[in-house]
Amino acid sequence: MIIKAIAMAGGLAGAVGLSQFPEYSQQYTQRLSGAVEELSAVVAQFDADAAGLGLSREAALRDLRQGSRMGEARAISMGHVLARHQRLSADLAAITDSTPLAKLLNAGRFTDVDLARKAWADFKPAVPVTGEGLGLAGLGFVAGYGLLAGLIGGLSRLGRRRRASAA
Repeated sequence: MIIKAIAMAGGLAGAVGLSQFPEYSQQYTQRLSGAVEELSAVVAQFDADAAGLGLSREAALRDLRQGSRMGEARAISMGHVLARHQRLSADLAAITDSTPLAKLLNAGRFTDVDLARKAWADFKPAVPVTGEGLGLAGLGFVAGYGLLAGLIGGLSRLGRRRRASAA
């Protein structure tokens, strides 16, 4: 009886937690979209500056590195901007217009620390009234219940075996 109660609590915790994912993913996606848009403007300006000098992006970065310490520092920071733009653009492409389950399966795309921190700060838990929220609540319940029931049941069997072999 107590195992069922604990498993039920795990199921409810999983339901509540996972039902919030659609709203959090929406907040994160909005921030991700804004970040990609802003980085795209920076990258476009850099590429335009390079093209104005007859240089490719890579050649412009090499040229910057060969200049003063400021040029080298700028080349390094611009390299980070370009890499982040590429990573965030790939993340945005992977999660835009995807189903809630596909977003959940692509949770690794929600890992930009700065964006995640800001999305979490703006996130407000809500009662899920959408189909995706209710579906994920159901999935969370099954996962939480199954995980705790399996864990407690396995530990219980292990304890019984040890007591039986000791007797």
